[in-house]
Amino acid sequence: MSERAELTRLTGNGNGECGEDDCPNVYRTERGTFIVQGDVSDAFAPPRGEGLVEIPESVLREAFRALGW
Repeated sequence: MSERAELTRLTGNGNGECGEDDCPNVYRTERGTFIVQGDVSDAFAPPRGEGLVEIPESVLREAFRALGW
């Protein structure tokens, strides 16, 4: 697992759901993959070794803006 220092935080600049707190957020790894932080969801049982999180649409939009998408 990546260390937090290796992640680029794309969301959570203090204007979102949690203000200055640390949730929910989207991070980009050095490998170009994404880490999503949010409330744990029980919508369905994911495969072993995977988990589900739920984040607001506003957080995804903020991440897209940060990436210039």
